[in-house]
Amino acid sequence: MRILYIDTSSSYLYTAIVEDKKLLGEVKEEFGQSLSEVALPKIVSVFTENNIKPEQIDKIIVVNGPGSFTGIRIGITIAKVYSWSLNIPITTITSLEAMMLSNEKDAYKVPVIDARRQYVFGAIYDSNNRQILKPQHIKIEDLKQEMASLDNYVVITNNEDLEEDFDKIEAYNPNILKIVEYFKDKEPINPHAVNPDYLKLTEAEESKLN
Repeated sequence: MRILYIDTSSSYLYTAIVEDKKLLGEVKEEFGQSLSEVALPKIVSVFTENNIKPEQIDKIIVVNGPGSFTGIRIGITIAKVYSWSLNIPITTITSLEAMMLSNEKDAYKVPVIDARRQYVFGAIYDSNNRQILKPQHIKIEDLKQEMASLDNYVVITNNEDLEEDFDKIEAYNPNILKIVEYFKDKEPINPHAVNPDYLKLTEAEESKLN
């Protein structure tokens, strides 16, 4: 099976093509504000360098959040159009799951993404990747309380600044091969049902409710 992986949930582009437990080509690079301009050409370059045609992909795995509002939409849009136009199965995973899976420590894993105003997007998983605290938009102090009972843990960041320091922080270096292998059999969904999962309302949506 040949799988395309796309993650634009931060200022980084993480993308790769995996075939039968082999990583054919990948991009792991920060592009900042230019991500929207370079994401598609960079993805295309992975195809070109490996002499693979778009229709030769069997499945797409795309990260649908949480993270950057703009970044998430970039990857989702590319993946949805690709899936729909060529009738290729697609499924989604969270950025927190990808961060958790990429860390090899034998410890509780706490992936966190800054959400500003003393909040983060966070979750807790045990050393066997079982979910202890579901992905959510949570106050930093509340997350730290949840972590207080953990005897051994590592905090994984998405390589972007956090508003507050945590102990035992490690930067995220995605193990795309491991992520894809873990989720390769996840059930596909209708591409029209693939949407960003921000885990919170946007500021505009919050303003409408106030």
